[in-house]
Amino acid sequence: MIILGIDPGSRKTGFGLIENLPNRITYIHSGYLNIKGETLPEKLGQIFNDITDLISEYQPKQMGIEQVFMHRNADSALKLGQARGAAICAGHISGLEIGEYAPRLIKQAIVGTGAASKEQVMHMVQRLLNLNKDLQSDESDGLAIAICHAQYYATQQKMGIDPKLFKNRRTSRR
Repeated sequence: MIILGIDPGSRKTGFGLIENLPNRITYIHSGYLNIKGETLPEKLGQIFNDITDLISEYQPKQMGIEQVFMHRNADSALKLGQARGAAICAGHISGLEIGEYAPRLIKQAIVGTGAASKEQVMHMVQRLLNLNKDLQSDESDGLAIAICHAQYYATQQKMGIDPKLFKNRRTSRR
């Protein structure tokens, strides 16, 4: 099963595609969308269209996306939320099962601690996927989200929880 991971942003939206096999995950493709446009609707439209194109080309069945968090200010969180919304709509309209993950949960799934640095996450993503290429930060985050989603999906299956119940379920540590 192919999984698309999305690290939403109003300037750069990172993405990663992996294949979740029974005993391993493999790298398919990753990168980032360099969002252009003068107005917010133009930017959100580009995110929606570009993610829809990725879904059409690679045919993932599931998508993981990072939840909004308050970082610097409310305006940044609002723009991030709108970028997330455009990405989620692209996934939903394309029929993908979508999981949402808190940043600390993603870091914990990849590195083992929710306080991991971006460099630690990037290093572990490269190790887990056996990549020799350098990754851009947003690209690495997109892959980390896809890996986190694969781990949570596998756990749900092992516990006998119907994957349909997993659809659009918020997962975060409280």
